[in-house]
Amino acid sequence: MKIAVPKEIQENETRVALVPQTVKKLTAKGIEVLVEKGAGNASLFSDSDYEFNGAKIINDAKTLYSSCDLILKVRKPEFNNIGNIHEIELMKEETSLVSFLQPTSNIDTIKLLTAKKISAFSLESIPRITRAQSMDVLSSMSTVSGYKAVIIAAGFLPKFFPMLMTAAGTVPPAKVFIIGAGVAGLQAIATAKRLGAVVEAFDTRAAVKEQVESLGARFIELDLKGEQTEGEGGYAKQISKDLHERELELIGIHVKKSDVVITTAQVPGKRAPILITEKIVKTMQGGSVIVDLAADQGGNCELTELGNKIIVNDITICGYLNLPSLMPTHASQMFSKNMESIIAHIIKNDQMVFDLNDEINKGALITHKGVILHESVKHLLTGVH
Repeated sequence: MKIAVPKEIQENETRVALVPQTVKKLTAKGIEVLVEKGAGNASLFSDSDYEFNGAKIINDAKTLYSSCDLILKVRKPEFNNIGNIHEIELMKEETSLVSFLQPTSNIDTIKLLTAKKISAFSLESIPRITRAQSMDVLSSMSTVSGYKAVIIAAGFLPKFFPMLMTAAGTVPPAKVFIIGAGVAGLQAIATAKRLGAVVEAFDTRAAVKEQVESLGARFIELDLKGEQTEGEGGYAKQISKDLHERELELIGIHVKKSDVVITTAQVPGKRAPILITEKIVKTMQGGSVIVDLAADQGGNCELTELGNKIIVNDITICGYLNLPSLMPTHASQMFSKNMESIIAHIIKNDQMVFDLNDEINKGALITHKGVILHESVKHLLTGVH
């Protein structure tokens, strides 16, 4: 069994799918690990680190892809900027791939994978069940993003986060408002509290109140009037127009008095809801900071610019993408640990085994032996459920 770890080619992607420590564990089990030259450099893992832990360094992607049974990537396959060759074209037929695929947004990629009869396992499609927790890359990367969002906000805020009692007087603590109490939001709460801020958090899911309060933040509650706001897998679901209007009114009150606002609200498969309108931004005090972690789904702030930091009326609005790549060493370590669990799930007795009745495979296996298995992707291609 040969596993390949290519160098990521997407711009500004600094993570690597496996770190040397995981390679050591895999090679101890008799699995051969092939790593493309320089794959870990941006995460501060050298080729010699990989070799020391049992990996074989391969000089080019073409040789790597043609020599393996399983490919582990962070980002979906793309066109290589050298020769403009798609990474899927370099893969052997009937190999397997594990990576982020965003299948419903990348139909052309899915078609290429199907044509090559590649078994493609999509990381964002892993079901949120107890048995799959150790494979949950989304939660791992959200942890990194939640932490980094607060650090970015602290860097731009022209104030201290903690309360300081000095000879020059007492400096009050920063007021931080977190919108969305999923994994990223909870990590943002914990980080802001550790830095000494006064923290409030809002979520339409009343079930997260206990988690928010256990971290020392005040939970801002909205009267749902019986409306169901939690969807499949514990994610937030789209809410009614009436509830959204009342939500905006409540959020506006707390945004206005906050120094930092971090938004994390996303609905799977849909555009992120607008929770901070231009009108609300105009009520904020000068110097305040918004970090929009939903930027890649359109943003929770109406003024967010994808991938950019802008200043509007002295308010800094950050729409940065891929925050985990700003912390590539630990992000890669966490990613790699999740990959280790996935490998244990799909490799049995030195063979690739995809049990199509298994709940994890049902959710995450997008293509298999030339067939599209994912229902949403099939619907997009054929219009038939």
